[in-house]
Amino acid sequence: MIISRNWLNEWIDLNEISTQTIVNTLNSIGLEVDNFKSVKAPQKVVIGKVLEKIKHENSDKLNICKVDVGSEILQIVCGAKNVAKDQFVAVSLVGAVLPSGLEIKPAKLRGVESMGMICSSSEIGFGKSNEGIMVLDESMGELVLGKALNTYELFNDELIEIELTPNRGDCLSLYGVARDLSAALDLNLKELTPLKENENSVGIGRILSIKNQSDVEGFFAYKALEIKEEFKLNITMQIRLALIEAYKNNNIENLLTYATHASGVIFCAYDFHKLCKECQIDEKIVLEIKTQEHGEYGIYYKDELIALAGIEQEDKIKINDESKIIIIEASYTYPQTIANAVAFHKKKNDTIYRTLRGSEPKLALGMEYLFNECLKINAISIFSGSQQVFKESEAKVIGIFGSEIDKIIGMPIDKNILVKILRKLGFEISIINDEQFNIKIPLHRSDITNIADISEEIVRIIGIDNIPSKALEFREKNRLNKVYFDYQDLKNLRLRASHNGYFESIHYVLDNEEELTRLGFKCIKNKLINPITKELNTLRSTLINHLLNAVSFNLRNSKKKIKLFECGSVFDEFSNEHTKFAMIFSGYKEEAKIANKAKPVLVDFYTFLAELKSIIGEFSLQKSEHKFLSPYEQANVYKNGKRIGFIGRVHLSIENEKDLLKTFICELDLDGLKQEFKTAKVYSKFPSMSRDLSIVIPKGFEYEKIKHTIAQLNIEILESFRVVDLYTDEKLGDFYSLTINLVFRDFEKTLEDDIVLKYIDKIIVALNNEYGLKLR
Repeated sequence: MIISRNWLNEWIDLNEISTQTIVNTLNSIGLEVDNFKSVKAPQKVVIGKVLEKIKHENSDKLNICKVDVGSEILQIVCGAKNVAKDQFVAVSLVGAVLPSGLEIKPAKLRGVESMGMICSSSEIGFGKSNEGIMVLDESMGELVLGKALNTYELFNDELIEIELTPNRGDCLSLYGVARDLSAALDLNLKELTPLKENENSVGIGRILSIKNQSDVEGFFAYKALEIKEEFKLNITMQIRLALIEAYKNNNIENLLTYATHASGVIFCAYDFHKLCKECQIDEKIVLEIKTQEHGEYGIYYKDELIALAGIEQEDKIKINDESKIIIIEASYTYPQTIANAVAFHKKKNDTIYRTLRGSEPKLALGMEYLFNECLKINAISIFSGSQQVFKESEAKVIGIFGSEIDKIIGMPIDKNILVKILRKLGFEISIINDEQFNIKIPLHRSDITNIADISEEIVRIIGIDNIPSKALEFREKNRLNKVYFDYQDLKNLRLRASHNGYFESIHYVLDNEEELTRLGFKCIKNKLINPITKELNTLRSTLINHLLNAVSFNLRNSKKKIKLFECGSVFDEFSNEHTKFAMIFSGYKEEAKIANKAKPVLVDFYTFLAELKSIIGEFSLQKSEHKFLSPYEQANVYKNGKRIGFIGRVHLSIENEKDLLKTFICELDLDGLKQEFKTAKVYSKFPSMSRDLSIVIPKGFEYEKIKHTIAQLNIEILESFRVVDLYTDEKLGDFYSLTINLVFRDFEKTLEDDIVLKYIDKIIVALNNEYGLKLR
């Protein structure tokens, strides 16, 4: 973004501020200055007036001019096509040294003396503003013959080039930069001269009508002008456009570029007669604004797309040097809308560069600036009135407390200063009380989303160097949270499984619906629209099927002892996700070796139970009925009184189908395996007393009933009890002898036999009364 200091002065009074101060201020508020330089006309370049022009006798391209430079009349030979009598021009006198290094000396050109040179803008270091010499006018000030050109502000300027981050599209204009400087330097912006239209001019409603769809969110404004005759831009506009390297061949395009660079408003020009080739002055065209597929807004004429607002315009309706009636469109489209559309269209141009970052939404500001410049041109007639479409989405409002701002910045900020800064930056402030404010985010600052962004704006303007530094304080977050403990639980579970000889297996969360159904598991009701393969056509409802297939694969590869585990997601029939832990043990307990005489035995239920216990800790079993498990070796697993899964041998039919050896599986809810914190308890200093109790029970009798009855007695000194033996012989017939080891301990004293016997009798009586069980 190139800024002319004199042009910037139209928006904010910087006469008392040095350029170095402006540069330092821009840097401090985040508008990084990449370069700044002085552009000044050379010494001995003065204003002259062409009094006479005659053709050089010995050249087709040269002219002999008499030029009045105030103190004398000089004869100068000039080759420019556009030189003419009565023009005010820039004259390099003899002795002048131009930026190119050329020194002006008396010369003879084709036999004719020349005492100077009539200059173009590029020859004196101001860029190319036209073809030929530079013709001066009073837009630069009063033209005094012989007056040094560098005494005029236009030819004694300073250029500042700033690098903008993508979020600061609001500063891609002089108005935007002036707005930031007004806050930083505590100056007021200048007010534009209101546009005064000719009351007798033709109204725009005679030639144009605008329609829009209800879902269009953006701002559109339309005015029209008529070019009555060919015209030239004034020298001020030419030089300024040349300095910012934006001069074009078409004068209307130059006017639009000039207004956009100054105000930030995006303009687009339509040739009226290209839209309506047969239309007369009193005929009307209707433009319609419609929402496109990707959210952008299309401008239509008779159902034909002629432009995409803020993106591009169709070539066939663009203006040219023959255009007479021109419709000027000013628009604002939300940057996110542009971003979505550009991602599809993949186009790049200067308009997209601006709208993608956020153009100026104050369309009236840009229109006033543009048409005030048009009023200065006699060849342009302006249609009165305008056509507008304004539909703003709900503005973002952020509620803040002054104390929050102070905390973020690190120092107390006077609330009057805070409000003043934000208002100068274009924010609307609603003061609720001395401490609380509601801040409405302006459209030109779409990058502001929260209180941290607002705090950054305050810091930018106050200056980070004016905020006292403090020691950096580190506050480590408490990482002993649920996520950490869940991670540790899973990690420890996997380690324990690995220590017991199990290898971890990882599979897709997708599975074969037919195989799951055969096992008896319910699949999700929602079908996968596009499965990766026909075999993996549903989300898995269990880990078991993948593990069974993995075992089958390993057996086919000569493995006879296979121990696998997996932890992963499964999904119920309603697509709810759960995490399960599953284990499988298939084949032999151990490899063939000398100790087992090369005849290892197959794994059994109790071996698998013992390994599961070493992995997940204590648990209990209750009867279960799972069709895919053997009816004689299966159970539901309970931990802390809650059912967490199942365990058992794979049904013989499945073993045969998959060519498996004896195989045991279990699948448990991971949530039920979370490790509980161990709490230290007071222990007794007195010795324990252990007694064995042998009870005769019928075959098939569940130990869980005995366990429940003893627990219900609430014997305080009964520390623990467990089964230690199960015996049968011919004398017992259809009964077993179940031996239970009882451990007693008192916290107050050493136990005596009679006390222990009293509680043993109590247990025997309870078992007899409940189930008719007796001592052996």
